Amino acid sequence: MTISLLTILALIPVHTLHAEDNEGEGEVLPVKDLQVREMSLELLNNEKPAARFVYNSGLTFEYPDAVRGIYVTGNSAGGSRFESLLDLVESTDLNAMVIDIKEDHGNITFKPDEDSPYYDIAQPYIKEPRKMLEVLEEKGIYPIARVVVFKDSILAKERPELSFKQNGQVWVNGRGEAFVNPFMKEVWEYNVEIAKMAAELGFMDIQFDYVRFPEGFENRDEELEYGQGEYAELEGDNVQKRVTAVTDFVAYAREQLHSYGVDVSVDIFGYSATIPEAPGIGQNFSKISSNVDVISSMIYPSHWTSYFGIEKPDTQPYKLTVEYAKVENEVLGKLDNAPTSRPWIQDFEAPWLYSGPPTQYGVKEVEDQIRALNENGIHEYLIWNPGNSYTEGVDYTPLD
Repeated sequence: MTISLLTILALIPVHTLHAEDNEGEGEVLPVKDLQVREMSLELLNNEKPAARFVYNSGLTFEYPDAVRGIYVTGNSAGGSRFESLLDLVESTDLNAMVIDIKEDHGNITFKPDEDSPYYDIAQPYIKEPRKMLEVLEEKGIYPIARVVVFKDSILAKERPELSFKQNGQVWVNGRGEAFVNPFMKEVWEYNVEIAKMAAELGFMDIQFDYVRFPEGFENRDEELEYGQGEYAELEGDNVQKRVTAVTDFVAYAREQLHSYGVDVSVDIFGYSATIPEAPGIGQNFSKISSNVDVISSMIYPSHWTSYFGIEKPDTQPYKLTVEYAKVENEVLGKLDNAPTSRPWIQDFEAPWLYSGPPTQYGVKEVEDQIRALNENGIHEYLIWNPGNSYTEGVDYTPLD
């Protein structure tokens, strides 16, 4: 851009006019004694664009060489177990924690200010979340906030019009859990505002979980009562409407959190990477991956039926993980801007699969999953144990 000087001739009155001088209705002030003044304006060439606003929480966390994290409930984060979990991370090659900020029932896990619209759904599990994050900062532990989105019994029962109904009542699944409707943008806003609170506290990554319709929704689509909002007019069948709504939510959340400088990650069923899209729940692996910074497939061996030619995947964690990693690498490799892969792996038993004693998950089983990921170029992972009781003595970087 060429810098140029513009010369402007302007008529400027000698005396100054004040607002109160023109209070009379319809009165026009005479303008006298006009002088011609020559003014020069310089058009500046700014080679550097203005930096975008990025929220500063006042905490500083360095992104690890590769995120290796554990799941932490609100109860654990705010209770006596937190110290032992800190010791586990500090004494090993783990370096991150995924902490519940909005949990599976719909509660947030700390008390916000009393004037917050979320005050009534808050539980004081984490009494001082800012101090907790300051401890993580001091110890160099990377903080990730887990926000459960569309599984939300509290919001569904408080606002039935935002949920799914059957015979006029809020529908619940076989475990007594209610979901809210991904077609409703009010639900999007409700959850993203919680994510913003987490970012303002100092979390570096917002991980959205249950970003989907209820499991098996394709079998009850016609029997449930629910609105489709603006998606009602969308061309295509209900499968494509569900996929579009879920993908749009992820894109919306990322755009809304852009100024906070946080990563946006999404948990997704592992099998979604192996099919074009999951028709009932509305998850398209490639489309979601294209709109996030991190994709976290839940690839727990216990959660697969016979797959990849493995009759009982829970008994072969290494082989299952290898086969999954091959598929995921192929899918992500086709994307122009692939996210970081950070799968969830298993450190728990699955007694519901067996009539006898379940396969025990100990050092070997956990290391086998990590090794399988690492051998296939996936170096980040998260470890799930619902009770936050993790196996001792695991080598979390087995290829080093």
